[in-house]
Amino acid sequence: MSMAEDKQHDFNVLDTSIYPAQLDEKSDRLRQLFAEFQPPELEVHASEPSHFRLRAEFRLWHEGDRCYYAMFEPGNKSKAYEVKEFPIASQLINRLMQQLLVEIQPNELLRRQLFQVEFLTTMSGDALITLIYHKKLDDAWQAEAEALQQRLGFPIVGRSRKQKLVLERDYVNETLQVDGKAFHYRQIEGGFTQPNGGLNQQMLSWARSASDAFSGDLLELYCGNGNFSVALADKYDRVLATEISKTSVAAAQINIRDNALDNLIIARLSSEEFVQAIRGERTFTRLGDVDLTSYNFDTVLVDPPRAGLDDESVRQISEYNNIIYISCNPDTLHSNLTELCKTHTITRFAMFDQFPYTHHIETGVVLTRRSANKDQ
Repeated sequence: MSMAEDKQHDFNVLDTSIYPAQLDEKSDRLRQLFAEFQPPELEVHASEPSHFRLRAEFRLWHEGDRCYYAMFEPGNKSKAYEVKEFPIASQLINRLMQQLLVEIQPNELLRRQLFQVEFLTTMSGDALITLIYHKKLDDAWQAEAEALQQRLGFPIVGRSRKQKLVLERDYVNETLQVDGKAFHYRQIEGGFTQPNGGLNQQMLSWARSASDAFSGDLLELYCGNGNFSVALADKYDRVLATEISKTSVAAAQINIRDNALDNLIIARLSSEEFVQAIRGERTFTRLGDVDLTSYNFDTVLVDPPRAGLDDESVRQISEYNNIIYISCNPDTLHSNLTELCKTHTITRFAMFDQFPYTHHIETGVVLTRRSANKDQ
């Protein structure tokens, strides 16, 4: 729930006038939190004040023969708030919300026991709709859903317990415009994607700008579907990226192909496994014929989950001269920097407001090894 929604419990209305003050509040918090590390001036990247979110999910609430989209206060599922419009979501999501409800409302087969609807859209105008049920989906449902898919013009995925029906495809195709270049991404239903496409473009541009000062090969940990590694491949001699999720790695391989990249390899390894592999402690068939000793890793990029980096991963990335750290949790980033700043200095410091009207903050820092330590 957003700050604005927290005040008014109305998901249909968004007071965009509060956004500048909220952005200042977040940036002030970051400056204070990281002041002890003496970072350079904070680079603040603002979001569009509305229609910035590319994915959304809603409960479908039933009252008699009527159904509607519903959301709840955090921690309170006793009262459903009807959602007719969702102004933080993309224009396409808002349009599909209305069209889908008009189609489902009179259709008992599609409506019955439907309890959740998920929308995934892109900056380039693609969309995917997932319908989640408390019933087994049969041939009759599939026939009705295929007809609905034709009328909506976008693919539908049906889900129920231990069942997933893909009527056409279970992904969207995204094209991001960054520094005058087009980067193509397949984004899989249920997989992680950056929810704010406009801010994602700004993050990629920032990482590319930071990379202008570096050379050699890039290592990326937690690469997902290759969001950063695809956009940074032309900045380095070679890029090796690791990711543990099979779904994300499969999408990343397609993204390598669709962007015609010949210097990017993505391996299905966890960060811990990569450390074991590069130290020669274990061998992994998943690496294929990749020779880790042939790489000249001078720079590492990490975009970890909210828990941040574990102690071993912090020690491992501190061995590289340059670190690009993207964080979705300032508190765990602060904890990691307590160690990293013993050997490195922060040279870039940025805030990306991925989640306006909430307390969540995305932060980017670039660290370079202190000159006195470069030969250690």
